Amino acid sequence: MFNEVPVGDKPYYKFGDWKLYAIHDEQNIKGFFGNFRWLSNFEPVKCFYMGMLYPSSENAYQAAKVKPHDREKLTECSPAESKKLWKTLEKIEETKDGWDARKEDVMAQILFSKFLMNENLRFKLIETGDKYLEELNHWGDVDWGVDIKLGGKNNLGKILMRLRNYWK
Repeated sequence: MFNEVPVGDKPYYKFGDWKLYAIHDEQNIKGFFGNFRWLSNFEPVKCFYMGMLYPSSENAYQAAKVKPHDREKLTECSPAESKKLWKTLEKIEETKDGWDARKEDVMAQILFSKFLMNENLRFKLIETGDKYLEELNHWGDVDWGVDIKLGGKNNLGKILMRLRNYWK
C-alpha cells in the first residue's frame, strides 16, 4: 500500500528510500533511519517489561497487550513478527478504549527500560541535544509517528524527548 508514495519533487517514494523524506539536520531528527535507527522500536535492543526480557522495545510493547501467560512467545521473535503474533494471542483489554487509555504509559515504561539498560544509547539520546525527535514515516502510523501524507501525533518522539530531558 505504501510502496509508492509521491514525495517532494520526486514522483514516487520507493520502499526503503527514506532519504527522500527524512530530515536529519541541526534542529531535527525526523525519521528514525540510518544513523538514528537506534531510536526506532524495531532496533534490536534488549529491554525489560513486567519482569521479562525482550529483544526490542517493539516486542515488549506488543507483549504489554496480551495476557501474561502469552508474553514469553514475544521474547523469541523479531519485532516485525511480534506485530503480527500479538493479534493471535489472548488480549488483556476487552476494548480498544481500554488499551488506548494506558498505551502511552506502557510505551514510556518500556523506553525508560531501553535507555536504562543501554548506557551507550542513553548517552546518544542525550547527545541529540534539543533536536526535535519525530518518527516520520510512510506507512500510516499517525499515533506514534507522523506519516508523510497523513500527519500525526508523534507520541513516540514526545516520549523520547521527555526521556532525554530526564536523563540530562
